[in-house]
Amino acid sequence: MNNLAALGDEQYVSVTTYRKDGTPVPTPVWVARDGDALVFWTVAASAKIKRIGNNPEVAVAGCDVRGRTHGSQVKGRAEVLDAAGTERVRGLLKRKYGLSGRVVLLFSTLRRGRAGTVGVRVTII
Repeated sequence: MNNLAALGDEQYVSVTTYRKDGTPVPTPVWVARDGDALVFWTVAASAKIKRIGNNPEVAVAGCDVRGRTHGSQVKGRAEVLDAAGTERVRGLLKRKYGLSGRVVLLFSTLRRGRAGTVGVRVTII
């Protein structure tokens, strides 16, 4: 199984973004496969989004809910998606995570509104 398929099947993936000084910052996220890429969803005002804006290079690896990685880490390039792309990510996550995904996304929307979160697409390089 290739890296993309294996990572897309994971319950959680650790996405490592990089501060301006190069310090890695890993974060566990829900992930879904979207064609030839992985997608995840996060708070629009998060530091992770700011770091991706400064440096789109990321590293991803399978992990548990606490971020403890397993398997090999692969390099990727992240892109913050527009509103339509974010809606697509929400749909993919609802499909993959079922009832728990729908509940989490609903409460997030109630708390932050639709614009309070964004989808991110990671292309493995």
